[in-house]
Amino acid sequence: MKAVVFRKDKGLVYEEVPDYELAEDEVLVKVANTGFCGSDHSLVTTGLLSDGYIIGHEISGVVTDKGARADKCPAVGTRVCIRPTYCGQCANCLSGKQQLCRVHRRTVGIGDLPGGFAEYVKVYPQMLIPVPQGVDSRNAALSETFASALHAITSCTSGRTGSVLVMGGGPIGLCAVRILKILGYGPVVLFEPVKEKREIALSYGADHVFDPHEIDVDEQVKGIAPDGFLKTFECSGVRTNVDRAIILAADNGEICIVSVIFSPLEISAPFLINFKEIRLTASISNTHEENIQCLDWMAQGKLDARLLISDYEPLERLPDVYRERIETGLAVKAVFKISEEF
Repeated sequence: MKAVVFRKDKGLVYEEVPDYELAEDEVLVKVANTGFCGSDHSLVTTGLLSDGYIIGHEISGVVTDKGARADKCPAVGTRVCIRPTYCGQCANCLSGKQQLCRVHRRTVGIGDLPGGFAEYVKVYPQMLIPVPQGVDSRNAALSETFASALHAITSCTSGRTGSVLVMGGGPIGLCAVRILKILGYGPVVLFEPVKEKREIALSYGADHVFDPHEIDVDEQVKGIAPDGFLKTFECSGVRTNVDRAIILAADNGEICIVSVIFSPLEISAPFLINFKEIRLTASISNTHEENIQCLDWMAQGKLDARLLISDYEPLERLPDVYRERIETGLAVKAVFKISEEF
């Protein structure tokens, strides 16, 4: 089969790889679409991938074959998206945090199993989520992106709806804007320097969008949320935004760090965390249930991932698109057509 693999000396390469042999407890899925995630970019740039590894975890496809012991597997022909496995019995799983399972987590494209930038992917039954009628394969592939945004929102313990600041208009930040509006939050404000991304946010229902580099922008948003922001979601990876979020937060506000920041943070006024009783939290990944919720919203017409897609190309174009559009930061969201869509 054809796939895009990581080569230590070349980076991403489109080539022929061996067809999968299916074990009795495994399922074969023919891939329709796979989205390129920010974590995929991180994996490639760090060079920590093993030679020949296939990345890609935002996958939609169709079940084509299953082993004799692949219990509770959707029937052949079922349209699916794919999530990691979990044990269901550890403390994390029992508390609803499947994505933090440390006992039985198997992951395609970002863990131990080959990913979705290939014509087929081999998975386990627990990893499959059937796609409801009315949801096309591009939306299904990006349900995980929306689910990551939903997980960040549900990671904030307060059920209060009100003013929200989203810092960063990448795919997850934009997805957060849309879901916050579905859930009744407002005003929803986005900080994002790229005009194209600000325009998508407005299409998703953002009440106000700002270039965070504008002069006096913080004073401008104080006119929108004079008591500060009830909730803030840091989705940009910009270190100084955590400090900025603390300054702009309301009393008893919540700040969720959604981006993964690898370098040290500096907080200019840490006492504000105490004086405002700010709750500082973070989120990672998402659960099966959150993916199912986002797929349901897609079926209802409340979510449409296609607005995010700036680059839509066949699989063989991935290495070029990576160099020309993803690595340069020009792409909003790149999605690749692997085989027949639905």
